[in-house]
Amino acid sequence: MALTVYIETTIVSYLTALPSRDIVQAAHQQITRDWWERRSRFDLFVSQEVVNEAARGDSAAAGRRLDALRGIPVLTITDEVLAFADRLLRAGTMPENATIDALHVAVAVLNGLDYLLTWNCSHIANAAIRHRIDQACRDSGFGPPVICTPEELLED
Repeated sequence: MALTVYIETTIVSYLTALPSRDIVQAAHQQITRDWWERRSRFDLFVSQEVVNEAARGDSAAAGRRLDALRGIPVLTITDEVLAFADRLLRAGTMPENATIDALHVAVAVLNGLDYLLTWNCSHIANAAIRHRIDQACRDSGFGPPVICTPEELLED
């Protein structure tokens, strides 16, 4: 059985964006493309929120993002997912303004996925916040996913 990965919106955004002139963003784009080429090692999942976010903005860019998501199973946002996301916010595990980010975490946690892949290093793949998310998951009786960037999940 393959390991499971929740693809957060920043992944598909970096994957399909026009090449950036910013050196850091360009590197993230290349790392994302490298990881994407090796994605067959994993079972990928998204939520309806990822689809909704990917569909926003410039229509050409949104089309590229949605094309990249085609065929990836969409996980349901249940009442239990919403309640856990709310718990993450109310407990101060994640910043109050990170509502959608908490939803991404909750979907990955409540579906028992192995990894949550993201470039959101402000509210999700942040060492201090990751620690709090892991603890909140354990305190609630859930196993936390490994939250990481594509760079951390690249395998030889």
